[in-house]
Amino acid sequence: MFHHSSKLQYPVKVDQPDPQFAMLLQQAIGGIEGEIRVAMQYFFQAMGARGDDRIRDLLMSTATEELAHIEMLGHAVALNLEGAPVSYQEESAKDPIINAILGGANPRHLLSSGLSAMPVNSNGVPFDMSHVYATGNIAADMMANVTAESGGRVLATRLYNWTNDKGMKDFLSFLIARDTFHQQQWLAVIEELGGLEKNLPIPNSTPEAHEATEHSYYYLNTLLDKEAPQGRWCQGPSLDGRAEYSVKEQPEPLGQEPSLGKAREGSGAQREQM
Repeated sequence: MFHHSSKLQYPVKVDQPDPQFAMLLQQAIGGIEGEIRVAMQYFFQAMGARGDDRIRDLLMSTATEELAHIEMLGHAVALNLEGAPVSYQEESAKDPIINAILGGANPRHLLSSGLSAMPVNSNGVPFDMSHVYATGNIAADMMANVTAESGGRVLATRLYNWTNDKGMKDFLSFLIARDTFHQQQWLAVIEELGGLEKNLPIPNSTPEAHEATEHSYYYLNTLLDKEAPQGRWCQGPSLDGRAEYSVKEQPEPLGQEPSLGKAREGSGAQREQM
């Protein structure tokens, strides 16, 4: 069950409406870095969470907060669309080429939503849930969540730098701050579970007998004209504490040539293939 307040989580104000910026804000709603994505990701992770119920509750609370962010962004889009032209005559009076296709605005804000937000990205493509990751493995999900919040914070930072509107900058500074915490929140879950060493490799429940461990800890350098880039990934103890990292330079392939042989009769192939 969800409860809803009539008030926004944080004030959303626009000093000067900007239909072009409304189009860019759509990315923070329906883009792969956006709030629909994280709200649904945390929601489905919560519904599939097994084990520590505290983590399920944490996921559900954060999913609900992300719904609040969708609401705020939707309000911000609508405020930025205030004063946008609502007719061909109004816009074409400024420029015979329709002011460079409605001045860079999204025509669907005029044609489909009546000057309000939509569940789409900045190109007008609907969010299709293909970037919602909920594996049922808590460590894998936390890693995916850190990535999601990192991408969201990158986007919010770019939007902040794009606008000079003080109201929008204030609102975006709030979203940046929440992304700061949520990144660390999910990393704190990993720490609560024992840190990287205890959780890697994910899943840590896979029996060692199921893994060809002689191939588990070397960096494969496939560059023909360069030696392997040197770094933490190619020397020293592995992050899970099980082995030492090493490098294989230009290794010989271990497999066979992938020849499929002749095509079968009735398969629709050419005679020369059979």
